[in-house]
Amino acid sequence: MDFDFGQIGTPFRMRPGLSRLPSDTRHLTPLRPGSALHAEKGALLQRWGSRCLSVPGFDASDVLHAVRRHAEACGVPAVDAMTLPPELLVEEDLAVLDTATARVPWMCVCIPTRWAPEEKIGLALPEVHQPVADSAALAAALPHVVRMLSQGGHWERFVWTLTAAPTYDQHPLRQPATPWPETTDPQQLAQQCFLRVERQTFLPLADGPGPAGAHTLFTIRVQLAPLVQAVRSPEQAQRLHQALGSMTPAVLEYKNLGAVRERLLRWLAGRSGAPPLTPTALP
Repeated sequence: MDFDFGQIGTPFRMRPGLSRLPSDTRHLTPLRPGSALHAEKGALLQRWGSRCLSVPGFDASDVLHAVRRHAEACGVPAVDAMTLPPELLVEEDLAVLDTATARVPWMCVCIPTRWAPEEKIGLALPEVHQPVADSAALAAALPHVVRMLSQGGHWERFVWTLTAAPTYDQHPLRQPATPWPETTDPQQLAQQCFLRVERQTFLPLADGPGPAGAHTLFTIRVQLAPLVQAVRSPEQAQRLHQALGSMTPAVLEYKNLGAVRERLLRWLAGRSGAPPLTPTALP
């Protein structure tokens, strides 16, 4: 997992947190045949068919052309960039944001994190984020985010969580929620826990449909690693310990972490060398 733990903000807050990127930044990652992610996406495509969704009347041909062009620029062989379905082209899930309306007219999402793309297509951003913890604060920030994106530029943010689910695909109708282990031993719990990280980026689709700059491509790269392998240093453990310890009750409920936080904090404290937070110190 090539994740910079410095992207874990403390105290933890649900917020957009966009960072500007250079215009030559790579947004897409070639999907490696033989990888676990490739196997999951391939099985999903074979069983359920295309994961591309669009609102009635939206012509996605220019979007797909732009995706293929960007994929080739990011290292996908030219023949694959032109022939593979978008689900098997890159690691990233994809969506389009219409910055003129703040709505999402097109998606190609294979491995959502506990949400259903078919329920979100065509919605405005505040509606898309409605179930999210602290959604009121997010909704207040979204108009500013859309204005920023409408002006062009390349942007990045990171989202992370801890989960007992070992699969990339976490569609709520395809993958029942994986229960947390009942063990009271922090080490045994950590050994059955995974760090799930999303790198999310935005880039303008200059050759997309509609007015120039009106459509922005949203990319979601999911990385998944066993927690005991992902946390490789005391500094990383301490960063995660501080963030987990600062989560509000609403965030803990949204992320399904309330029942295991104290045990995970004890394990992270052991890794970091810091004293574990006590229940009275938790918000």
